[in-house]
Amino acid sequence: MDFLTLFVLYLCFVLLVTALLCLCSGRKESFLARSVSRASQVLSLVIPPQLQRVTHRMTHRALHRLFHTRSCLFVVLHVALQAAAFGEYTWEVFGYCWELQFPLLVLLLPYLLLAGNLSCFILCSRTNPGIITKANHASLVKVYAYDGVMFQRGNVCPTCTLEKPARSKHCSVCRTCVHRFDHHCVWLNTCVGAGTARWFLLYLLSLAGTATALAAITATLLLHLGLLSRARHSTYRDAQGQERPVDFPILVQHLFLTFPRIVFMLGFVILLTLVLGGYSSFTLYLAFTNQTTNEWYKSRRFGGSHLSSQPLNRQVVYKNIYSKGIWRNLKEIFRPPTALERKKK
Repeated sequence: MDFLTLFVLYLCFVLLVTALLCLCSGRKESFLARSVSRASQVLSLVIPPQLQRVTHRMTHRALHRLFHTRSCLFVVLHVALQAAAFGEYTWEVFGYCWELQFPLLVLLLPYLLLAGNLSCFILCSRTNPGIITKANHASLVKVYAYDGVMFQRGNVCPTCTLEKPARSKHCSVCRTCVHRFDHHCVWLNTCVGAGTARWFLLYLLSLAGTATALAAITATLLLHLGLLSRARHSTYRDAQGQERPVDFPILVQHLFLTFPRIVFMLGFVILLTLVLGGYSSFTLYLAFTNQTTNEWYKSRRFGGSHLSSQPLNRQVVYKNIYSKGIWRNLKEIFRPPTALERKKK
């Protein structure tokens, strides 16, 4: 198996793990939990029943604690990944780029983006996401109108024993209702709601920008090193003993053997750029249309729902009544409305 095949497998593995973590976070019945359950059914044919009960209990408890309870594990993992990427960038990439006379502002751009990202991370983690209490419940009920399909008046949260304001949802992880609930983010260890939506959007965009800057600078460095290397003018002998000029795969393999940590970091940040770029685009789409992740997900199921006040043979297609245009929707993200403002309108 040649180098490029191994490297592609490495990239696919990292992408698969990242996608699984994003897919499993914040869902009651995650894809990972279902996969473990199905695997246990297959293994039950050869594993003794007593051992099955013990492993099932331990696995269920571990998955529940990992994805459905407040934990700093993903926060620590998030910080560790950033520290590893920037450690490698500072230790090797920055030095080589400086020797090659890269512009200083370009080299400092990832650090500036990192500072903004960490600021948004702290603000998003420490700010009240919009927790609904008995003290603010009366005012939050008046902020958004009930659409009659996804949010209906009179629904009471069985846990908080409060009527649910429109666009709110009870978070089973934080064990509280959140105003304009978007989702529970395990990477921030908090909910994204009306109070933190703006910081989460800036956090996500700055994180995607940081990964893009690291990938662009590192790829440019390796391109320069490849052009400066004498290997591209050399030859090698293939498996049949024939002498051939060095092509692109062989040059990449040479760069990997010479700068292995830089190449692995580049592969990681490229995958991170693709994942974060896609997620950032989706989050921007939600912001432009004044939707939350929770509402977008529920709207997929409400296309043919029946209203309780309508005849059973009449189907109602869900329509987003909260969108007021791109600029007003963005304004609502960065300056959440209050009951007083809605009354004036």
